[in-house]
Amino acid sequence: MRVLIVNTSERTGGAAVAANRLMEALRNNGVKSKMLVRDKLTDNLCVVQHPQQRRLRWTFFWERLVIWLHLRLRRKRLFEIDIANCGADITRLPEFQEADVIHLHWVNQGMLSLKQIRKILDSGKRVVWTMHDIWPATAICHYARGCIRYSTQCQYCTLLPNGGGKHDLAAKTWHKKQQVLSNKHVAFVACSEWLAGEARKSALLKGQIIMSIPNPIDTHVFRPQNKSIARRAIGLPEEGRVILFVSQRVTDERKGVAFLVDAIKQLVCQHEIYKTNTCIAILGGHAEEIANLLALPVHALGYVNDPKRIVEVYNSADVFVLPSLEDNLPNTIMEAMACGVPCVGFEVGGIPEMIDHRKTGYVAHCRDAEDLATGLHWVLDEADYSSLSEACLHKVHSNYSQQSVALKYANVYQNLTN
Repeated sequence: MRVLIVNTSERTGGAAVAANRLMEALRNNGVKSKMLVRDKLTDNLCVVQHPQQRRLRWTFFWERLVIWLHLRLRRKRLFEIDIANCGADITRLPEFQEADVIHLHWVNQGMLSLKQIRKILDSGKRVVWTMHDIWPATAICHYARGCIRYSTQCQYCTLLPNGGGKHDLAAKTWHKKQQVLSNKHVAFVACSEWLAGEARKSALLKGQIIMSIPNPIDTHVFRPQNKSIARRAIGLPEEGRVILFVSQRVTDERKGVAFLVDAIKQLVCQHEIYKTNTCIAILGGHAEEIANLLALPVHALGYVNDPKRIVEVYNSADVFVLPSLEDNLPNTIMEAMACGVPCVGFEVGGIPEMIDHRKTGYVAHCRDAEDLATGLHWVLDEADYSSLSEACLHKVHSNYSQQSVALKYANVYQNLTN
């Protein structure tokens, strides 16, 4: 069996990381797989860059231009919307033609158009589509932000000025997606039970197969290391405790940094000892923009691609915090737990499926900074830390290991091809 994984990028973004890890997991467990991308960043022979990479750059700019015009020249929501109005044909590529299964992942920002997705479905190939967000089940958004219009039909989208006005972009894209999926069957895989539940509400996916399989992680790479050695390697103080926050762009409103700022303030007000024995490490871009807002010393580590250094960052931490307001199955929580680091996050999306409350960390009430502070204090000063750490490792090995996830996908592929 040959599987072609399709994703916009090889490495950039959570979906790219997950898709790359799945390819490795499949290959390590006897399933022949390759990855097709627009943006290739390594010399991995199993990752193929689309030969029309320059053209795909232009399709990206064209799509953004159309969206920008519908936003009335406003940039704020420019990258929260995708309409897949243009992209490249992959059906003529030898990698596509030799594959038994086409496995779509995050194919936005000019990688595949809706027209090309329909062409893939018309090819007769079996298609699996892993959902890293809600976009395949809605018209134009990646996160619904509480909106449930996709349960009937997307229109008058709140991301658009005046809901889209006379030329409703959401409604038009919804009808195009309906035409793409008409009389076609796709196996949709959500990375969390939460997202699978949301997808099942979609009128767009009515009658489609929808299941849940988590992303995999290589536990030979992400594993516990000596904390002092890890801190020396990345320049963090060896003494005291480290609270870690990770995001590709830490100022992303969806990642809840405002609640982190408030929680740290409350933590310090309630327990002044934290001022002398605790600091915050931030991994990701734009960390310097929030450093002065936090009531504890901040170490901005910047954006890091090197897996070895990323593992050292996780192993330097005593607790990982992710106050996301919307999220699917964050790779960052999985990575922290694989290194034996307890996690604290809000009760949203797939996060409660990952963090077992008071067993592998603390699940705080959504948008409750006080409870987030309580969770951080509980992990650092009240819980049996070694038991938390051991439970994290057990959870990851049982649910997210390469072998566990690869076998689940292999069963999906086998059932599709029979």
